[in-house]
Amino acid sequence: MKRPIAAAGWPRALFYLLQFSWGLPVNLVGLLLFSCCRGARRERFHNSIVSRLPGNSGGLCIGIFIFLRQEDPAARRRLLVHEYGHTIQCLLLGPLYWPLIVLPSAIWYHGFKRWRQKHRVPYDALFCERWATRWGKIWSGDGS
Repeated sequence: MKRPIAAAGWPRALFYLLQFSWGLPVNLVGLLLFSCCRGARRERFHNSIVSRLPGNSGGLCIGIFIFLRQEDPAARRRLLVHEYGHTIQCLLLGPLYWPLIVLPSAIWYHGFKRWRQKHRVPYDALFCERWATRWGKIWSGDGS
């Protein structure tokens, strides 16, 4: 089966040029956190850099930098794909990523956790999370 065009991504140089120009404020914060995570296991996932953070129950994406801790391989893959979708959102939104994605996502994750569990509301019910999952699947080529 042929991979979607978007899954191949843009030429890597163009991807990073946009991330470190239009998305510079977000990526500088990500780079700062990344540099503070000495000793963390690191790997690449498409055009992003992944660090394993101990004690992190979910995932966090700041520009091209993804931070997560998930031991179950299937759950870890789904989380990586989702967080990669946030990387693509940053590519599109640049500095608008903070108010349009990070703030609603943080409120949804931390402020509504019990409510979501009580009412069995999926995490992707929030627009920016559903968008990240959809784009992560498209851009990573992982439609599962």
